[in-house]
Amino acid sequence: MPDRYRMTLTRRKMLQLSTLAAISPRVLKAETAPIATTTSGKVRGFIDNGVKVFKGIPYGEDTSKTRFQPPVKPQPWQGVRDTIAFGPQAPQPIHARSGRSAFSPLDEETPVNSEDCLHLNVWTRALRDGKKRPVLVYIHGGAYSSSSSNGPVYNGVNLVNRGDVVVVTLNHRLNLFGYLYLAALGGRDFADSGNVGQLDLVLALQWVRDNIAEFGGDPTRVLIFGQSGGGAKCATLMSMPAAHGLFHRVMTMSGQQLTATTPEHATETAKAVLAALGLTQANLDDIRDPAKVPMEKLVAAIRAGKYFGPVHDGRSLPSDPFSPEAPAISASIPIILGNTHDETRLLIGSSNPALFSLTWDELPAKLEQYRQFLGTLKTQDIIADYREWHPSYTPSEVFFAVTTAFRSWHGMVIESERRAQQHGPTWTYNFAWRSPVDGGKWRAPHTMDIPFMFDNIDIAVPMTAGDPETKKLAAQMSNTLIAFARAGDPNNPSIPNWPRYNLETRPTMIWDIPPVIENDPRGKERKLIAQVPYLQPGT
Repeated sequence: MPDRYRMTLTRRKMLQLSTLAAISPRVLKAETAPIATTTSGKVRGFIDNGVKVFKGIPYGEDTSKTRFQPPVKPQPWQGVRDTIAFGPQAPQPIHARSGRSAFSPLDEETPVNSEDCLHLNVWTRALRDGKKRPVLVYIHGGAYSSSSSNGPVYNGVNLVNRGDVVVVTLNHRLNLFGYLYLAALGGRDFADSGNVGQLDLVLALQWVRDNIAEFGGDPTRVLIFGQSGGGAKCATLMSMPAAHGLFHRVMTMSGQQLTATTPEHATETAKAVLAALGLTQANLDDIRDPAKVPMEKLVAAIRAGKYFGPVHDGRSLPSDPFSPEAPAISASIPIILGNTHDETRLLIGSSNPALFSLTWDELPAKLEQYRQFLGTLKTQDIIADYREWHPSYTPSEVFFAVTTAFRSWHGMVIESERRAQQHGPTWTYNFAWRSPVDGGKWRAPHTMDIPFMFDNIDIAVPMTAGDPETKKLAAQMSNTLIAFARAGDPNNPSIPNWPRYNLETRPTMIWDIPPVIENDPRGKERKLIAQVPYLQPGT
């Protein structure tokens, strides 16, 4: 094996690629730097490889002033504001920060935590030229609790130069800052507290609607897309009346959200957080005051809650995102639903190396640890089915195949079926290209499709080992993303004809070298997992 394939790839490193701090840009002289006018004031950016870049534009006011309240627009400023560096990331525990990463060609600084986190970034070819370019708005992953969009893997330069589109990335409130449901404990003043992180996204999309024409974009052709938690946030936005009309295409990558947290469960989490803070209902209002409850104290209390995510509160989120059916208000919006073939090799395997060398005797007990996803099916019966379907599989291969299917793929299958029943324009994909890193142990894991969609393969060498064939696949995938943003249909000359998803043939794009369309891939596995009710993790 060539030395360039002898790399160590961990889940931490993979996720760090998505959360790196900003690479310091080459800032041009002030007289040549692009200046745009937003509804809050003028901003000055810089030029990177012919692309006009604006980083850290405020789309909302400092949320320390609106804790657990819906966000508000930023205060207008005078003069010209420099927007040449990413804004802070949302407050989160230090273990969620990226620090320095082996993925970065440059030294990186640890990201800054701040409640003043409502900032977005724009990449565009031109300003004010009336061309009405498609707009691609990316929402970062990290569940609903961690990470940011401040990473090189989300750099929009290559997408802009490939397809003459406008790319927007953003940060918003996370964890308890964005999803702590206090309505049942604090009344009207906290009515929307369980979903303010989602309302931040709505405000960002309103900013796009009101400002993107200045950046050469078309506010009537806005694609929202996201990976993992970012995809789940997109699915949730599809069922939010406040977001209706602000986006016109959707793509989710390994991220689905069938149900939201019930108010009852969310209230139990809130009680645990308040206990950790030493607060009661009598002095609950203190939580809104940074002088009485500093940001750092709230960050320390995050661990008291088991899960933070959108709440089915009957207000901001009046219904579960994809249950019992796909959201009716988004039925006509085209959507691409995707996942990777080996999601859990990273999601689970990165923190437990022993899973890559299981014996048949060890396998049943390891699968039992994921009983919540297996329903009433007997573990030995599941193993027997997989050994029959895949006689060459090792015990570890069975483990990762089962957990990927039941834990990660199941939700996407259900969303695809419910969209097909609704006759909404839907396409599905499975990313199957196998990384050669670490002897090929990771295969096609969670997060692997991100650098391909962004056409940022060159910075993803620790994920791809520099395989030259990946450049062609990245071109095909990014061309497809651009075509979908432009026309609401992913088909383009660089790929095979991609039919809409339907319940009869279930056509699916298999992203590999070369990409192919396959009807009902892993059909036997799909029928097996259909016997189990799906439980949204955390809710």
